[in-house]
Amino acid sequence: MTEKTNQYSYSKAQLFWLVSLRVIIGWYFLYEGLAKVMTSGWTSYGYLMDSQGWFAPLFKALAQNQTLMPVVDALNMYGLILIGLLLVLGCFEKLGYIGALLLLALYYLSHPALINAEYIFPPEGSYLWVNKNIIMMVSIAVLMVFPTGMEIGLDRAIFKCSKK
Repeated sequence: MTEKTNQYSYSKAQLFWLVSLRVIIGWYFLYEGLAKVMTSGWTSYGYLMDSQGWFAPLFKALAQNQTLMPVVDALNMYGLILIGLLLVLGCFEKLGYIGALLLLALYYLSHPALINAEYIFPPEGSYLWVNKNIIMMVSIAVLMVFPTGMEIGLDRAIFKCSKK
């Protein structure tokens, strides 16, 4: 039997791997956002115009709206950075997970892994219904069920002080 050492009754190995998954996913979001901010003139216009599937008209309408595009770009860039920071630091972890799920759902709806969908930029592999966005969403759902911020993260300090 494994030794349980924390309020959620995770073994040390479980806690290590759950925190590792949270931090790696957080780093992925953080770096994606920072790369977009540091790329001069970056815009999601091409990605949105390349949208396929049921919601393609909505994404293309967003891309063609010159007033909304800067807002969409800013929300995407800074949303990625904020989500990444929340997950890496274990700070307001649940908010980070919800934000991540929302962004990933939008990415999937824009570029679903459908049989006859052809995109300007080909995917990294061959997908049918399940792609990296779905895999990340399921991973984040697992992390929501097994939170770690109160064990290893700023949530521990934030919520410990608020309980006093």
